[in-house]
Amino acid sequence: MTRILRVDVVLPVILSLYLLLLDSSVETASEFNPYNVLGVSKSASQTEIKKAYKQLAREWHPDKNKDPGAEDMFIKISKSYEILSNEEKRSNYDRFGQMDENRHPGQAQQGFRHFHDSFYFDESFFQFPRANRDFADSKYMLHYTQYMNDIIPDSFKRPYLIKITSDWCFTCIHIEPVWKEVVQELEALGVGIGVVDVGYERRLANQLGAHRTPSILGLINGKVTFFHYAILKEHLRQFVEDLLPQRLVEKVTDRNYQDFLNSWHEENKPHVLLFDQVPMVPLLYKLAAFTYKDYVRFGYVDQGLTETVNLLQQFNINTYAPTMLLFKENTDKPADIIQAKGMKKQIVDEFISTNRFLIVPRLVNQKLFDELCPVKQFHRRRKYCILLITGADESFTPGNDAFLAFASFNSKEILRFAYVYQKQQQPLCDALLKNKDSMPPQVVILERRNAAGKVLYRAVTGGWNGSEEDKYRLQEQLDLLQKDPSFLNYDAMLPELNNEFASMFLIQWIYSAYDYLTQIIEDILHSNWREMMPLLSLIFSALFILFGTVVIQAFSDPGEEKQPKPKSKEVPKTDNGSASTNSSSRPPKKNFVEVTELTDITYTSNLVKLRPGHINVVLVLTDASKNVLLSKFAKEVYSFTGSLTLHYSFLNADKHREWMDSVLEFAQDSMQVESDEEDADHKVDYTGYVLALNGHKKYFCLFKPVYTGDDLGGRSSDEGGAGGGSRSRSGSREEQPRKHNPRSTSTLQIHHKLDRLGLWMERLMEGTLPRHYIPAWPGLDKITANK
Repeated sequence: MTRILRVDVVLPVILSLYLLLLDSSVETASEFNPYNVLGVSKSASQTEIKKAYKQLAREWHPDKNKDPGAEDMFIKISKSYEILSNEEKRSNYDRFGQMDENRHPGQAQQGFRHFHDSFYFDESFFQFPRANRDFADSKYMLHYTQYMNDIIPDSFKRPYLIKITSDWCFTCIHIEPVWKEVVQELEALGVGIGVVDVGYERRLANQLGAHRTPSILGLINGKVTFFHYAILKEHLRQFVEDLLPQRLVEKVTDRNYQDFLNSWHEENKPHVLLFDQVPMVPLLYKLAAFTYKDYVRFGYVDQGLTETVNLLQQFNINTYAPTMLLFKENTDKPADIIQAKGMKKQIVDEFISTNRFLIVPRLVNQKLFDELCPVKQFHRRRKYCILLITGADESFTPGNDAFLAFASFNSKEILRFAYVYQKQQQPLCDALLKNKDSMPPQVVILERRNAAGKVLYRAVTGGWNGSEEDKYRLQEQLDLLQKDPSFLNYDAMLPELNNEFASMFLIQWIYSAYDYLTQIIEDILHSNWREMMPLLSLIFSALFILFGTVVIQAFSDPGEEKQPKPKSKEVPKTDNGSASTNSSSRPPKKNFVEVTELTDITYTSNLVKLRPGHINVVLVLTDASKNVLLSKFAKEVYSFTGSLTLHYSFLNADKHREWMDSVLEFAQDSMQVESDEEDADHKVDYTGYVLALNGHKKYFCLFKPVYTGDDLGGRSSDEGGAGGGSRSRSGSREEQPRKHNPRSTSTLQIHHKLDRLGLWMERLMEGTLPRHYIPAWPGLDKITANK
């Protein structure tokens, strides 16, 4: 009983103490509130936050406010503005509260809350070995927007080494010592470093293809490569070196150094020779060569080789320290030299950046023009570009050499010398040389005024031949220009320069394809299946389709493939048993032509109530010519049976001659000649006529029999086959002998009547035949011939 009373007394006391400690910890955690510091609400806009920050910063700046706590207050104001001005940090603060310096901005407070924050348990109570992030990693933390906007473009200038980690990654603890040592060494050489926390940057981790921790990957030229070996300092260093292209630095000896230095003219770049005693090119030089690959060509000389002795003696190289020689147009004497035992990245960058252009470079693209002759921004930053318009022939060489010599003695910062070949940059030269009489070589002084291409310029009078008089005239105008900028009194809009190295795109594409295939092979060898899954899926899908097609063809019936060939020779049969052949390349829908007779029963469905857009092609025949004409008709229209809008019928003229007379009354122009041919005792022979009837729109197109065999009239058949009712003047003249021709249309060989029907059908499908409209279709039941 006493023990129970003691427990009842002690337990409330412990609980009260815990709640007091909880309140104090919450109060301490909420001491720093950026909204309270700036005096804005949580719904404040960026404009209000910025306004409040400027006002408080002026008030609490330590230089103006002598209050002892002004400095601390100013730090709080700056920190508050840093959080609230960044939408991502502000969102993280609103979600997670206090943001420590040693924690990722998106990281939640350590510990977790349950039961509506009634109880708070510190995870240190459970002694979990959580991998707390080192403070050194916090400055390398990458966000998705930062990666897309900054890191990827920067990867075209230097490689990046990125570590994938997370808060609960226990293996990450073991690689931290190696990682710190590698970062300290490679960052000093110019390698970019990044850290991605999978727990807070899941989108970026998916973008990189990182699905496990820890992972280390390299990024160069926007391409991601995973590290697959044991995490050792030597392996990581070699991994970064393998990321770089293999043709960055050329090995130079006594035999090839002249060719290397003399290639400045074709490549339009200065050349750097690196002298060192190690057999392999140091990583620092490779990284520098990658950074400045668009400006400078790099070569490496191994001082320990016997093949480089003459080269060392020629340039008097000190073998006890690394040396860099930079050559421009003069290959006999270096334009600049540095020599130091401890060659640092800063020294190399400064050395190359100040010498990245030739004395007189050739303008080969717009990028070089923008960097060499920048747009004017301030009065004190004027840059005048002295441009020589010349040619590539040997006749221009003396003038070009004289211009180079002139530029070598005028090394003022505000003057930039360059030259262009007129044939390669014709639009630019046309804009500057508006006078057609001005032929190269010419010298133009210009100043760029905006990025759109506007320039102020003036051409040097008298052209340029490289004589002393030309040099004196150019120097006089340059002196006048520095005194009076209004000397440039002409303006023009320059077009964008042509990229003269665009032809090298194919070579660059081949190199990129080679690197990509190499990466694929490496991923396959190291079983990086997760990253390779999309590519493998594509490859296997293509192979499945290919082999599936082959298998289907192999097991298919050989007779099925050969069956369509004899079809073109077979004679398709009509309903009455007549045969026809396919003479057209159009694919038929059936292997026969379905022709129905137009009678009193089928007349309404096949003509009067025919669906809109459908046409019934009707052949007119007699009992005597039925078999022959149906066979010929099927042959001519067989290639058009694939059309779903065409129907085929035949009409017996012996039974329905009056119906034909009634319909053809509305085609008087086509019947004019036939009416002249009629006698009192003879009627028109409709055998072989073909009507294309559109029952919905109430019009028809007419085809009349033609002569193709024994035609004494020559070309009288053309209009019948093509026009079906229209007749030219020449045709009307040829009808005169036709009256007295013993072989009239009634006695013609019947199988020749439909010779041109195929061409007429083509024009019917094209919609180019004459149309004869009729008010209403006459009925077959009311008009019947007397037998």
